[in-house]
Amino acid sequence: MPAPARPASRRAAIEAVDVTRSYSFGDTTVQALRGVSFTVDDGEYTAIVGPSGSGKSTLMHLLGCLDRPTSGTLRVGGRDLRELSDAELAELRNREIGFVFQAFQLLPRSTAVDNVALPLLYRGVKGAERRERAAQSLRAVGLGHRLTHRPTQMSGGEQQRVAIARALVGEPRILLADEPTGNLDSRNGAEVMRILEQLNAERGVAVVLVTHDDEVAGRARRQVRVRDGLVERDTAAEHGTAAGGGAA
Repeated sequence: MPAPARPASRRAAIEAVDVTRSYSFGDTTVQALRGVSFTVDDGEYTAIVGPSGSGKSTLMHLLGCLDRPTSGTLRVGGRDLRELSDAELAELRNREIGFVFQAFQLLPRSTAVDNVALPLLYRGVKGAERRERAAQSLRAVGLGHRLTHRPTQMSGGEQQRVAIARALVGEPRILLADEPTGNLDSRNGAEVMRILEQLNAERGVAVVLVTHDDEVAGRARRQVRVRDGLVERDTAAEHGTAAGGGAA
């Protein structure tokens, strides 16, 4: 299925063309992705949805520059992952992508400010600036009163908001959220989704949400459904909107 034409004024944050990923286990080869093609534009809000074993977690790792495709072309921030060294891949990941995980992935003995400041530490940002930017990011998600609290002193919803602040502190182009409401009750889950939607609208960061939950996916403006390692359905292609793509 061909991708709909994109207006010249829009740039692609992510471009996947016939992307495959296989894993070998002894004499056995598993095809996790079997030819995935789609594009996510700057500022777009997309949900990648599918059941367990569909390939969506493998796709998440590729989009996050945590792995490379076996074949096909994957560009993140305009750069082809096949052409990057490990060091260049790590730098691209740090500068272009913010991550939000289901299990929060916070350092338990560090304060909220220190957790949020961690990506800036890897960039070599000086201590005072690092902490100020981290504090600003926490205030943006409504946690200005929790700067010196540790994860064990916060609710699950607050911990996930700390994780969102950490993802945004480096002003990334892309925010990848992997089952961000999976460990939360319905009230805190709704609040986390509201914050992601607000940040997408106000900052223009491209949000890619990976989930198996149709209700969560339905809040995104676009859904890319993955099954058996292929794109089964892409609502952008169906509606003829700017970004799209389909199964190869």
